[in-house]
Amino acid sequence: MTENTKKKVIKWFWILLTAPFAFLFLLLLLVALFAKLPSFEELEHPDSKLATQVISADGVVLSTFHIENRTYIGYDELSPYLVQAAVATEDARFYRHAGIDMKGLGRVAVKTILLRDSSQGGGSTITQQLAKTLYPRSENPGKISLVWTKLKEWITAIRLERDYTKNEIIAMYLNSIFFGGNAYGVKAAAETFFNKSPLDLSLEESAMLVGMVNKPTRYNPVLNPDKALQRRNFVIGQMARNGYISKAVRDSVQALPIITDYHLMDHNSGLAPYFRDMLRRDMHAGKPRRSAYSLKEDYAADSLRWETDELYGWLQKNRKPDGSQYNLDKDGLRIYTTIHSKMQINAEQAVAEHLGGYLQQQFSRELKWKRNPPFANDIDQKTADRLMGQARRWSDRYRMGRKAGLDDKEILSQFSKPVKMRVFSWKKKGYADTTMTPDDSIRYYKSIMRAGFVAIEPVTGYIRAYVGGPNYRYFKYDNVSQAKRQVGSTIKPFLYTLAMQEGMTPCDRVVCMPQTFTNWDGSEWTPRSTDKEEWIGKTVTLKWGLANSSNNISAYLMKQFGPKAMARMMHMMGIHSFLDEVNPLCVGAADISLFEMVAAYNTFPSRGVYVTPQYVLRIEDNQGNVLGDFSTTCREAISASSAYLMANLMQGVVNEGTGRRLRYAYKLEGQIAGKTGTTNDCSDGWFIGYTPTITAGAWVGGEDRQIHFNSLDGSRMALPIWGIWMQKCLQDGVLRDDENFLSPAGFSVELDCSAGGRFLGGTEEDEVRESANNQEKDYYFN
Repeated sequence: MTENTKKKVIKWFWILLTAPFAFLFLLLLLVALFAKLPSFEELEHPDSKLATQVISADGVVLSTFHIENRTYIGYDELSPYLVQAAVATEDARFYRHAGIDMKGLGRVAVKTILLRDSSQGGGSTITQQLAKTLYPRSENPGKISLVWTKLKEWITAIRLERDYTKNEIIAMYLNSIFFGGNAYGVKAAAETFFNKSPLDLSLEESAMLVGMVNKPTRYNPVLNPDKALQRRNFVIGQMARNGYISKAVRDSVQALPIITDYHLMDHNSGLAPYFRDMLRRDMHAGKPRRSAYSLKEDYAADSLRWETDELYGWLQKNRKPDGSQYNLDKDGLRIYTTIHSKMQINAEQAVAEHLGGYLQQQFSRELKWKRNPPFANDIDQKTADRLMGQARRWSDRYRMGRKAGLDDKEILSQFSKPVKMRVFSWKKKGYADTTMTPDDSIRYYKSIMRAGFVAIEPVTGYIRAYVGGPNYRYFKYDNVSQAKRQVGSTIKPFLYTLAMQEGMTPCDRVVCMPQTFTNWDGSEWTPRSTDKEEWIGKTVTLKWGLANSSNNISAYLMKQFGPKAMARMMHMMGIHSFLDEVNPLCVGAADISLFEMVAAYNTFPSRGVYVTPQYVLRIEDNQGNVLGDFSTTCREAISASSAYLMANLMQGVVNEGTGRRLRYAYKLEGQIAGKTGTTNDCSDGWFIGYTPTITAGAWVGGEDRQIHFNSLDGSRMALPIWGIWMQKCLQDGVLRDDENFLSPAGFSVELDCSAGGRFLGGTEEDEVRESANNQEKDYYFN
């Protein structure tokens, strides 16, 4: 071989050797110059679908609004085990390369091309996997498209390594992963599978999550526990192999079983689901249109909210800097609410304990004696058929049938055919798998008692707890703010407030006699009262009248002041629902929401000031910038003296009257004022009570008013929820019972009704108290 030939051989050797690298460099240069690469913001947040967090006043994330349940966290919020497991399993040379691991690529190329071993995968680094999230691939991409995308990923990986630290990259990577179970990102995964934060994950828990990265369904510990265990132990082995843990630790941890605390994070789960639903409705609200309202009072109330409440319609009223609308499911907002997580937990538990325990058992026993269950025996067949027909047409089955093009006859015929289904149950699982006809399922669900509970803080108006029903997954209707039910005797404090405003006092005496009203058409109406016969004609105090919910005394006051004055007083105290200005208003002939009633009662411990309920403090974007600060509005509704007099009157209800079950059954001490209420036929049971530091109310009833108990009143239907909740709050220390209602400056009214007579107004104290105790056994039409 001549010298010249040798030179040519060497020349072509180096040309052939360097040509691929030169070609690759040229391609990378072309991609860098002409391809659309992500911005710094996109690099830092590879996916724009960020969950909006709803956060309690004490810093607990109640749940999220999301399409993908993803919340970004920083490196300092990660368990060290998470980082070690991810590096050991996914990219052992992570800290030694600059985004592309050439050594790893060479190893994969040799084994794949020469040894035809494809088990080595693509040799992608963690940085490349992060970059890959920016370039979604179609199912069957062409070779040119695939190469072009891969080159863009390489350039992006290099940019990531240049602009971010290794710690920032590993955090972004763990935030970008889908872990299954609707968990996007490691924060959602830790909460879903272990009910804890990523920082608190143990070694074995961290290894399990990292093991799910490549195949989240295959290695899901809930769906495939055996495969998940094998994969977790493989990750633990990799951690030992790379020097993060010793062999002894590896062996001991691999022997541990997988223990999860699985909580599927969807819109049905998490704390305060009814509250979150109400929050979403209010933020999405549009400007009210008169045609959408059947009652002008509701239209007027919402129109006023639109003008004065910044939160109502917030998504319509506010825009991003680029002019687009905010999206609760994608923009990663942080909504800081007034809900107190412990009070909320206690409220949900109180509703479940009472409804799922004594109350539902009691109603189920009564169902056995109903001719057309769950409807009461006095309900005619035509009414029952109407209610059943309405329920069928409101069902998902009916809507799906209509969507499929079926006619009514075809759809309705399906309701009598047995099918397998999962239904709500008060049992431990919360559901039961059974076979029944859709018609029977409608009757079954109608037989489940409904409830609502809300707690509002005096003076601030902060909503601290909100429960709209027995279980949000199965019962979406909100019985706190959406439902309006007849209020029964809980309306009476408004009439007594009017009396206090007009100069009367709790110890003023009146004769307990039936009162007859003449209607506009000349007919007469005499409200029925449950007062004992021996009380008729006797002189009693107003305190006795409210404590024992006497319709005779309420009717007497109505004669003094009239329905217009009573309705005006109720509106002053925050009731915006329609009120028919007729005499039966004095005994509860009005449909009002629990939300309105509790907010109005909150005027009493707020010393006469009506405070608009507030449930959001501020809203921030995903960078922590404040988008909105919120405050409540307040106005004087009644005098401070009247509010204090009413506190005294309503303490009589709890100490001596229809609400005294709080004392002897729930052992509650301290100053408590309140009022029970029961409507005709026991369709609705109410109790609203307050202390110097909290106002709370409970309502219980059937889905339809034609579904009700035979004889239970508000003290047994609703009051126990209040009592259980207060017990729990006192035990947790979130509420106290050692504070008293403060009298206004210069207050000089005598409140000891025994001065110059007995407490209840009779002549023999023992006889009076005996009669009052016996009244609890009676059925109250109040």
